[in-house]
Amino acid sequence: MEFKTLLIVFGTVFLAELGDKTQLATVLFAADQNKSLWIVFVGASLALVLSSALGVMAGGLIANAVDPKHLSTAAGLGFIAIGMWTLWSA
Repeated sequence: MEFKTLLIVFGTVFLAELGDKTQLATVLFAADQNKSLWIVFVGASLALVLSSALGVMAGGLIANAVDPKHLSTAAGLGFIAIGMWTLWSA
């Protein structure tokens, strides 16, 4: 197993999810005294696993049609554009 890749993916996704609207929604569900914390945890975990699986599958399919370097460049430009739009809207 590629342990370095595992750590990089884990660290990147973990940091990206901290303070994300997904985490905030999970906090709100967990704060409801009428909800089981275990059910909230399992539901949020399954949602993140499924969304990650879809991302991996989409990435695998796209990588067959597009050079990963071009895909990485497009993703980087997309993040820059979103950041600029966010700053412009503020």
